[in-house]
Amino acid sequence: MKNHFLTFLALLYLSIGMAQETKNSFTLDEAINFALENNYSAINASRDIADAKKQKWETIAAGLPQINGAVSYQNQLKQPISLIPAEFFGGEEGTFAPVIFSEPQSLTATATLSQQIFDGSYIVGVQATKTFIAYSKNNQEKTKLEVKKAVVQAYGNVLLAEESVKILENNIATLEKNLFETKKIYENGLGDEESVEQLQITLSSVENQLKNAERLKIITLQMLNLTMGIATDSPTLLSDNLDDLAQQETDLAFADTSFNLKNNVDYKMALNLNEQRALELKLQRSKALPTLNAFINYGSSSYSDQFNFFKDETEWFDYSVVGVDLNIPIFSSLKRSASTQRAKIALEKSKTQLTEAEQQIKLQLKKAQSDYILAIEQYATYKENLALAERIENKNQIKYSEGIASSFELRQAQLQLYDAQNTYLQSMVDVINTKTELEVVLNN
Repeated sequence: MKNHFLTFLALLYLSIGMAQETKNSFTLDEAINFALENNYSAINASRDIADAKKQKWETIAAGLPQINGAVSYQNQLKQPISLIPAEFFGGEEGTFAPVIFSEPQSLTATATLSQQIFDGSYIVGVQATKTFIAYSKNNQEKTKLEVKKAVVQAYGNVLLAEESVKILENNIATLEKNLFETKKIYENGLGDEESVEQLQITLSSVENQLKNAERLKIITLQMLNLTMGIATDSPTLLSDNLDDLAQQETDLAFADTSFNLKNNVDYKMALNLNEQRALELKLQRSKALPTLNAFINYGSSSYSDQFNFFKDETEWFDYSVVGVDLNIPIFSSLKRSASTQRAKIALEKSKTQLTEAEQQIKLQLKKAQSDYILAIEQYATYKENLALAERIENKNQIKYSEGIASSFELRQAQLQLYDAQNTYLQSMVDVINTKTELEVVLNN
């Protein structure tokens, strides 16, 4: 039995260890979908909608019947004394006798039912809850678009760092081979020291770039984890590669996608602002209207010289009141008028802001389309440039090994290749990011 138990513990420990070592692997689409569910901002945006719905009911409930109860207990440690003419008790005329009219202890219980009959601000408040819910939904939509954009950028940066590390490692291997061969030639008296030094300078520079790229690889992965809502130290793996993603996102026809301004989330939020300002104007106007409320209460009181209110023989005295409260605004020294005028000005400003938002969004669309087209064109150009730079560098490698080209010429060709490699990698990331920017504007 003991052996079985130990075996069970060993298997459990092994399974836990394997679970901890399990790595999450994501394509770009999977990373986006995961982030939309687990990103911290996305989670709170969903909570904002739930909060807005509760706030709607909170506002509606304010105009529904309200029942409140109250219990009051008093113990008069020093009872008040009243003076009445002594002649009432057969005393001398013109004199007064001290009298205590009540028991020292009292207990009162009251229940009140109140109902709002008319209040203009309540009607506006109920209307405003619909606008607030719409705003919260639009805000959630905007948050999702921003999360998608952030994931795409972070995912691309990780792939860029990974590809940079691979390329730099290959470049270092080539440089080390060149340096080794050049040193041998120099040691045999067939070369010059400058050639060795030139290669040493290039190698040191590329080695520093590799160290930086390896650090960036860790940091960018942590940033991706944070954006996705995963612990930053989680061993996340990326299933897509940069070249495939760039080719997948290269679609010039997408730049001509039809645009509906009403689908743009920034435009919808600007409309929300207009609706809010219009409601604020209605609210200020409603304050000039009377308010009418009704109430009915029922209560009971008991008095005693000691605390015995819960005994059967205790006598209680009931009372009840019904009534209405009518509040009529008459004169506010033009305060309400000033508030209404300010609300009108705010509404006019929001209309101007809506017009400005329309123009900004249209300009943003043009820029996003232009940036995307430029990114595609540069991607094709830099791909060709990389192939040319590789051929030039290869020719100079051959010429250098044959003693036709100098170390300076080889270094220039190598630096040109390294620059072409970097710009090509960045061009692939730019294609992915600019298409995402365009998708955000289109809300596609």
